[in-house]
Amino acid sequence: MKTMTFVAIDGCLFSSINNLIDAFSIANLWHRALDDTAASPLFATQIVSVDGGCVRASGNIHIQPDRAMADSGAMDMIFLPAFCEMGHLAAPGIDAVIDWLLDHYRQGTPIATTCTGTFLLAETGLLNGRAATTNWQFARMFQRRYPNVHLKTDRIMTEDGGLICAGASTAIFNLALYLIERFGGKALATVCAKAFLVDPNRESQAPYVIFRSRKDHGDEKVLAAQQWMETNYARNISIDAMAQQVGISPRHFKRRFRKATGATPLVYLQNVRLEAAKEKLETTQESVNEITYRIGYEDSSTFRRLFKREMGLSPRAYRDKFCRITA
Repeated sequence: MKTMTFVAIDGCLFSSINNLIDAFSIANLWHRALDDTAASPLFATQIVSVDGGCVRASGNIHIQPDRAMADSGAMDMIFLPAFCEMGHLAAPGIDAVIDWLLDHYRQGTPIATTCTGTFLLAETGLLNGRAATTNWQFARMFQRRYPNVHLKTDRIMTEDGGLICAGASTAIFNLALYLIERFGGKALATVCAKAFLVDPNRESQAPYVIFRSRKDHGDEKVLAAQQWMETNYARNISIDAMAQQVGISPRHFKRRFRKATGATPLVYLQNVRLEAAKEKLETTQESVNEITYRIGYEDSSTFRRLFKREMGLSPRAYRDKFCRITA
């Protein structure tokens, strides 16, 4: 039996604890159903807090832990919760949590987290030089705060050196299936995926990411160029035309644009066009060829390859997944 230990911290998302506990409980039921000779459950779970006292989660949900961290005993894995607000990084008791995590990691206990819980794991320093992922909405903030972590924003899940990170909140079920397969085998994970109604083959967050450009950089000419591109993306646009539009030499414009936004002008324009294509795939029945021309590309084959490379899905598969038009 594997002991899975969940750390409860004030302000955490209760679902990031409860959903995993429920997933492991369901796995235990199916484990017994598939193997009537199983002598014990596959998973045991426990919730701990710094002092064993009640924790107030987001939404004023009260969590009563089983025990204090110091009394957690032998564990097979530690789970850190996610948070809606980043203030938890300065919350009382966080230093004690970090010290406890470091101590148990050095003893060989793997640590897993999901969504914004990756921030807390990064605070330990254990992710430095290692791959990690987090909720795509917080990727920019994470990269600024932890530049030594190899952030893989497009990934649903990463594992590096016994540190497992999952993406946004529903990726918690992909994390659950990953661990169910590790400890219980592929057959158990397959039946649990069906019970959860979760696609076990989901590997990328890319189709879910909404492009949000950085506009708080304070460079008025770059901001003007961004706004011009967002209005004129369907035109045949060149770097020279962008630079001329805002009165900067092309060479200086490219350097200044990248410094302000973190992307080259061409990559920025590509992102604007892809976001426009996604919106049309979601809300219209226009063909891919029509969409190609409407967003500024001339060759639909090139557009399809670009879209699949960036989104992880073909335009047709993206439409099937996200189209909001009912037949």
